[in-house]
This record gives sequence, C-alpha cells and structure tokens, in this order.
Amino acid sequence: MKNNLKTTEMNRGEFLRSLGMSSAALMSFYCMGTLTSCSSSSNNDPQPNPNPGTGSGKVDFTLDLTTADYSKLKTDGEFVYKDSIIVARVKGGSYVALAKACTHAGTDVRYRLAQDDFLCPNHLSEFSKTGAVENGPASQPLKVYKTVLTENGNKLQVTE
Repeated sequence: MKNNLKTTEMNRGEFLRSLGMSSAALMSFYCMGTLTSCSSSSNNDPQPNPNPGTGSGKVDFTLDLTTADYSKLKTDGEFVYKDSIIVARVKGGSYVALAKACTHAGTDVRYRLAQDDFLCPNHLSEFSKTGAVENGPASQPLKVYKTVLTENGNKLQVTE
C-alpha cells in the first residue's frame, strides 16, 4: 500500500495558531522555553520596530492637552499612545515620548510613576526615561522623541 501523506512546513506562528490555544497560554509556554521553532528554514514571526517614524515620514505632531483624549497628561504618571509612540507625564511634571513597542517582542510599554520608568508587561523588560534598557530581556533601547510644551501649558509638540 502506497503512503499518500503530504509533508508541509509551517512557521511557528502558524503552528501555534493551529493548536487553538489562547495567545496568553502560548506565550507562557514560549517564555518558559518549552516551545521552539517548528521550522528552521524561515522565521515569519513579526519583529518590533524600535525606530518608528523613520520609515515613510517624520514624527511631528501636537497634542491638545485641553481635549478629553489628552487632558489626563496634565497629571503626573499618566500616559497616552499616539500612533507608534507613548507620551507620558513623568515624575516631576516633565514629558517623555518614546517608541511604544518593546524592542524585545513588540508589546506596548507602560509608564510606572512609582518606579519612574517604562515597563513591558509581556516579558517585564524595563526602560528608563531616556529609553535605555534597565532590565531585559530587551537588549535594544526605545527611540526617544523631543517634547516641547507651549508657554500656556495646553499643547505638547512631539518631534524627531
């Protein structure tokens, strides 16, 4: 009897989706090191972009801090996402704008007032207000953007 089984290769993402498990469960297994790549020939997993804004156009936008979307930025510890950037009012009242995607796996980072730093909740990488890696597994810094607050304190410009 002839064997009619067809062998196909799939990348890691396709394999994990075929299992039907939740993303959180799969990431737990992956982070513990129990899952490895299903194919050594190619890796189609998405990679984070540590330098957003350097592709099709420059970063240059202004946030109106009097609007409902951005008024919380008048409070220390608050942050917002705008496109591929996180803008936070850090301890002491100054503003920091960084690339929001962790350079390890692309998860959005969050600002933590008590620690005065940025945390990736996925694998617990920590970044300083200058974007530098304080604790891995991330090994690349987050891109930093310039922030300028208008004299009346109602508009915040973010540029490269």
